[in-house]
Amino acid sequence: MSRRILIAGNWKMNMRAESGASLAKGIVDAVGKSPAVEVVLCPPSVYLSGVADAVVGTPVELGAQNLYAAEDGAFTGEVNASMLTDVGCRFVILGHSERRQLMGETDACVAKKLHAALAGNLVPIVCVGETLEQREADDTESVIETQIRGSLEGLDEARAANIVIAYEPVWAIGTGKTASKEQAEAVHAFIRELLGKMFSTEVAEQIRIQYGGSVKPGNAEELLSQPNIDGALVGGASLKVDDFAGIINAAPSA
Repeated sequence: MSRRILIAGNWKMNMRAESGASLAKGIVDAVGKSPAVEVVLCPPSVYLSGVADAVVGTPVELGAQNLYAAEDGAFTGEVNASMLTDVGCRFVILGHSERRQLMGETDACVAKKLHAALAGNLVPIVCVGETLEQREADDTESVIETQIRGSLEGLDEARAANIVIAYEPVWAIGTGKTASKEQAEAVHAFIRELLGKMFSTEVAEQIRIQYGGSVKPGNAEELLSQPNIDGALVGGASLKVDDFAGIINAAPSA
């Protein structure tokens, strides 16, 4: 089955208003009017409106880096799904390893956010991945299965096709180390097989599974050419127009 490649840029806690808008405009120009792949920019929440203005009316879409599961209320400092769609978001990143490790987010927490995102008409990009210690202990598959089952708890088959999974080995995020195409493809194939068991083979074939972890123009083509790798969740390389455009251009068309 043909799945359209999804390249998302996670700007993390970088950029300022002017530089972020400039970066977004540069990426819009680089992408052109009819990109072969789907492109999403995920700036810090305070800059969502500015980036939205830069991408409105273009093929480049807007995503957030997080949300809070409640609809409204006394939750100082948080933003919910309706706020994100209100400023133009279509995607939201959930359960990134930095939030799991630094902010203590659990699979159960991610699951609540997943359901809030879907109820708010957002496409959740659910991140999973093992640490170096877990990989060296040969626990990768068990860790990934636990994270996926927990993070997708309560998700029915009808809505499952509307999510994205991002496999990001923690040991490859921001380290310059990248999983080999064989390592990445093996985990992606495992994830798709697991999704088939959880839902159905048909649904599993529709779900896009991105790779993330030091993706660069130089390694993007070999990673994105793998049969079960449907895109990239890009960190550092998404902060420069030429690098991000290079990754986009390296992707095969669906």
